[in-house]
Amino acid sequence: MVVILNKDTDLQNLKKLLAERKPQKKFDAKRFCGALKTEEDGLKIQQQFRDEWR
Repeated sequence: MVVILNKDTDLQNLKKLLAERKPQKKFDAKRFCGALKTEEDGLKIQQQFRDEWR
């Protein structure tokens, strides 16, 4: 949502517009914690990925 403010914007009107504004959904990264199940050590996997760049 975009609120355009002019010099003539009334403070009460501005407060009303901001109160009507709905908060955006935030990304919940915690739901992906521990989602990757592997047999190999995580550090070794990281090193393999980094070695692919060389």
